Amino acid sequence: MKLISRFEAATRSTVELYGLRKEAFLAFSVAPRRSQEGREALASMRNIERELASRKHAP
Repeated sequence: MKLISRFEAATRSTVELYGLRKEAFLAFSVAPRRSQEGREALASMRNIERELASRKHAP
């Protein structure tokens, strides 16, 4: 899975973000420990979670 940046996450719909979060979680769960793929999946999940959290506080 390619890294989902915070900027890219901001351009996606909420529904898309939930789908991408699931993909990132699955990619992280099957990635070898301490691998680049695992780090990118984890970073993607964090970026997606931050974007989702920012939307909950927006009017």
